[in-house]
Amino acid sequence: MKENLPAIVTLSSEASYAETYDNHPIANINDHVIRISTQSYHWHSHPDSDETFLVIEGGLVIEFEDGEIQLSPGQMTTVPRGLRHRTRPLGSRSVNLTFEAANTETEPKTV
Repeated sequence: MKENLPAIVTLSSEASYAETYDNHPIANINDHVIRISTQSYHWHSHPDSDETFLVIEGGLVIEFEDGEIQLSPGQMTTVPRGLRHRTRPLGSRSVNLTFEAANTETEPKTV
């Protein structure tokens, strides 16, 4: 019977402590995915999906061509589809959840 129960995701176990960028899915909900990410990510946009960021550890800077916003733990924002942005930790480390369409495109494409 236990095999029918939902999986438990422990965020502290999923958050990478490597000094390089990490972003991997931790849950799927209908046609969307929740990812956990750490460290910086380059300039990009998503032409077909909004992207919501929820900071759970440290601080997150989201840079845009016209400025930036800073998020603290417990704060979230949604970047509209097509808006070019990049992320970096505010301080030495950030851990955040991102919510987006499961098959969203990222431009420019990453390797």
